[in-house]
Amino acid sequence: METRKFNDVAYFQVGIARKYMRRHNLTPLQFVEMDKQYHILHFLEVGYEPFHLTGDEGVLDELDEIVAEQQTASL
Repeated sequence: METRKFNDVAYFQVGIARKYMRRHNLTPLQFVEMDKQYHILHFLEVGYEPFHLTGDEGVLDELDEIVAEQQTASL
């Protein structure tokens, strides 16, 4: 991945991660644990192209759906 795109993706991931933590009242450590289980940052990296054109609330809603689906699947 070229450096500029890498930086854009990383900036996007950090911004969405912070908003996700605020939305769910998570500490950074709690977010890291969730990321280990649900691969949130990877999902944001893979989906960067369509996601960076979507509003943050839409991306956060999508993450909520993905996490909920994975939680249900693991029951």
